Amino acid sequence: MLPFLQELSCFVSRCYDVVKNVVQQLSSLYINVKGVNRVMEVDDVHLQVVYEHLGGLLTVLITLDDIVANQMTFKEHWTLYKRMVKSVRANPGTFNIEVDKLRPFEKLLMTLEGQLMDKLIFRNCAEQVFDDGKAFVSKNSAFAEEFTYNIKTCFTSIESKIGEPNEVDQRFKYVGVCGLYILHFQIFRVVDKRMFRMLWDVYKKLPAVYLVGNTVWFANDFLLEKLPHMEKAMDKKAQDQVKQQRLTYLAQKSQQLAKEAQYWFLQISSWMIKMETVYKCNATDLTLECVLFIQGVLFAYNISHQVKTIMNLHVAISKPMTKMSVLALCRLIELLKAIEYTFHRCSLTISQAVNQVVQLLSFQAINYIALAKKRIMTDKKYSERRLDVLSALVLAENSLNGPGTKERRLITQLAIAIGNQMKAFKDDELHDFQHIMKKLNTICDIREQLTEATDCSFLYWHRIILPIYLQDLCDSAVDPHRIQYMFGAMRDCVLPLQATKHLALPQSLVDAFDTEVMNYFQENMLEPLCREIETDLRLHIHMHLQLDDRNPYKIGLKDSSCLLRIRPIRFLNRFISIKAHVEQYLDKTFYNLTTVALHDWKTYAEMRNLASQKYALTMAEPHLPSQTLEQGLDVLEIMRNIHVFVSKYNYNLNNQIFVERSSNNKYLNTINIRHIANSIRTHGTGIMNTTVNFTYQFLRKKFYIFSQFMYDEHIKSRLIKDTRFFRENRSQDNEMNSCYPFERADKFNKGIRKLGLTPDGQSFLDQFRQLISQIGNAMGYIRAIRSGGLHCCSNNIRFVPDLEDIPNFEEISKQEGLSEECVRAARNMDLVISNMAKNFTEGTQYFQMLVDVFSPEFRNAKNIHLRNFFMILPPLTVNFVEHSISCKEKMNKKNKLGAAFTDDGFSMGVAYILKLLDQYHQFDSLHWFQSIRKKYNKDKQSVVDQRTSVKGREDEKLQQTMTLTVKRLDQYQQEFDLLYYSLNSARIFFRAERRVADKEEKSEQSNQESSST
Repeated sequence: MLPFLQELSCFVSRCYDVVKNVVQQLSSLYINVKGVNRVMEVDDVHLQVVYEHLGGLLTVLITLDDIVANQMTFKEHWTLYKRMVKSVRANPGTFNIEVDKLRPFEKLLMTLEGQLMDKLIFRNCAEQVFDDGKAFVSKNSAFAEEFTYNIKTCFTSIESKIGEPNEVDQRFKYVGVCGLYILHFQIFRVVDKRMFRMLWDVYKKLPAVYLVGNTVWFANDFLLEKLPHMEKAMDKKAQDQVKQQRLTYLAQKSQQLAKEAQYWFLQISSWMIKMETVYKCNATDLTLECVLFIQGVLFAYNISHQVKTIMNLHVAISKPMTKMSVLALCRLIELLKAIEYTFHRCSLTISQAVNQVVQLLSFQAINYIALAKKRIMTDKKYSERRLDVLSALVLAENSLNGPGTKERRLITQLAIAIGNQMKAFKDDELHDFQHIMKKLNTICDIREQLTEATDCSFLYWHRIILPIYLQDLCDSAVDPHRIQYMFGAMRDCVLPLQATKHLALPQSLVDAFDTEVMNYFQENMLEPLCREIETDLRLHIHMHLQLDDRNPYKIGLKDSSCLLRIRPIRFLNRFISIKAHVEQYLDKTFYNLTTVALHDWKTYAEMRNLASQKYALTMAEPHLPSQTLEQGLDVLEIMRNIHVFVSKYNYNLNNQIFVERSSNNKYLNTINIRHIANSIRTHGTGIMNTTVNFTYQFLRKKFYIFSQFMYDEHIKSRLIKDTRFFRENRSQDNEMNSCYPFERADKFNKGIRKLGLTPDGQSFLDQFRQLISQIGNAMGYIRAIRSGGLHCCSNNIRFVPDLEDIPNFEEISKQEGLSEECVRAARNMDLVISNMAKNFTEGTQYFQMLVDVFSPEFRNAKNIHLRNFFMILPPLTVNFVEHSISCKEKMNKKNKLGAAFTDDGFSMGVAYILKLLDQYHQFDSLHWFQSIRKKYNKDKQSVVDQRTSVKGREDEKLQQTMTLTVKRLDQYQQEFDLLYYSLNSARIFFRAERRVADKEEKSEQSNQESSST
């Protein structure tokens, strides 16, 4: 920073010298001392342009004062830096610094502080000594009068335009006029109270002047600070009115901002249409083009002054802005950049027209000068003054007869100031000439003025408004393409940031600004838009569900698709595509959620298609396996953990569905045919045989436990005893009527509990029932695998028109003379179609395989202990029914641990084992289910008889007890009936396979007989 401060110090010193030199030259020009020859006669010469430029230089010094005064952090760091230098001076050896070099450095720091840090830059300039041996400025009364005259003239010319539609840079010139007024006082020590009052009253039209960055200049505070003795002339009420006027100004502007934004929108839209028309039609009306160019610059200056003043004044007096005010100001900023972009689009036409317009204006100005020359030359009297006027007019004419550079225009203005003596110009002519020169200045400097008027670098200090603007744009979605203008305004902040001096790498500040703006855009535009579109897609896809009212007449209708049609936004070194971001977000979300919830693949595919149709989004295909993952638990996982699966799931015979017994989640998983079919489609049909092989290994282990249980002495002896009892009594006891008695089965079920219980209260018979259920679940899983395979094959084969007439594509390809690659592809296609047709038409009889592999071993003489299995079924069914009723009753309880509504794996297991042991006939001979019906009918009849006998008595409790008893008996009988139906249904699978085997044997025998004959 020190080299920069030294450069600034040199610049300030140079400004001091320039101001002093200009003042001394003007004083020498307007000297009125006897005995001193004048350079030229200047009695009627008013070099107002010189005073305007002098005021501009003073404005620079005033701006530097305010910039430094606002940098509190810089001042604190400067104080810390001076303390560090003092510490170094106290211990120079520690820091390896020579004391002789340190003292000049400290002197430099003190000089910089005194010149730059104490808000004395302008004051030191105004208070410098202008009198020396060559010039005596302070005593020059003629110069003092001329100085005062020019201040008043400048003020009069700018005061009427401040706040008006034709204002350009008058408010900056007002700062210079105030600086000239203070300079006049410091030189001549004379206060023009009337002029002071005129300068003071400008606050009614303009409470503050925006200078640069976040710096706001208050004229009233400046005047009182530089002229403290005038504070006594201004009462307290006048000073309070100034502060109140600032609040009133902001309040009025806040109320009018929305209307003014709409007004400027209409004005600028009309101007843009005219500009585009001129651009496309290549119009040759130079006057129209000149008017349009100047009008665009004036519009830009008006909007720029209004936005900068209001926003910075809010910050200066710490008054918050309303949301409506912020949005209106953002709209004005957009219009400001729209003007700049319109000029940029028409730059080709403008570059061609500017030179022609300059020539036209120069020609008009030269005509007025020619009239003035003619008027001077008509008088034949010769004098030096007349010669000076004529020479000045010739110089002005020559200056205009050429390119409109700044030097030529400045020379013209100086020459006219001298040539306006002796009434060379009439008042109306002079007015018209000055008006033409203003146009000429604007046209010649149109690029610089346009850049100055449309510069929005001040937004760096007000970037906090960006989230509000983006939120409103995302919520309203009205004319969203204007966001291009706002980001164009934000790009204006980059050049000042790159010119910063307090950082070693200014690019770091640019990067921080870039990150901050992108975070605002991400949080307030992209993320809400992505969530909104995703929600809208979900609501459309799930319209069949009970959703909230989405009537557009009640809740309104918002079309977010217009936000997606915004062209990529250029910001710094990147292009931001809203559409591409939303596409990436939806692709990522749909892919991740599909992989998490595989069964939702179809939903997200529909949402992807809807996004393409409704929002014109180009969605990427997820390319997940087979494009279908609605398979729940994978077949591979079930196969590898078949022992866990059969113990954790219950089987439903009719629907072919497995339901999870219990879960820590709020829902239970299910496995059905569609899941298994999709899984087979993913892994291929070869997994079916592998699954059967794993099931065979599992059944081997379970049958070993089954054999051990049946071999147990307690179980075997009871079964032998029951078998002997049934055989001995079924022919003798008429009451039995060849039916196994229910009481004996119930006694078996209860008596086995005496052999011992597990820690969770289960008997050996409960464990045996679970073993059979697991075996039945495994068989049910085999059935589901076979059904799922057929389902998968049917889905694939449905595209083949006729299974009976499948063409050979390989032969057709050869007949058509196709290439070898096509023939090979046709051969592969034939192979695939034939495999699908074979799998679909034949199917594999897995039940028959599992019966054939185990039945010889079960019926072997060494496993004779299994022959009484049919006798354990009556107590086993009683145990199962009690367990089933207990599970179903838990369904209605709060704690649903152990609740279940189906367990057909028991029926499948019993039917399978009976088939292996070939004990269908023995079990049917028990007439077990007939015995159950007789038992429960008898119990219900006894209850009815008992109710009839006590009918005359009024015993409510007894009646309720009987009703509950009948209900309980009906429930048990219903469960036994369900078990009976399930068992018969399960037996059909194995009987059907037997019939197929019998038919095959008969066909083989008939073939043998026919061959022998």
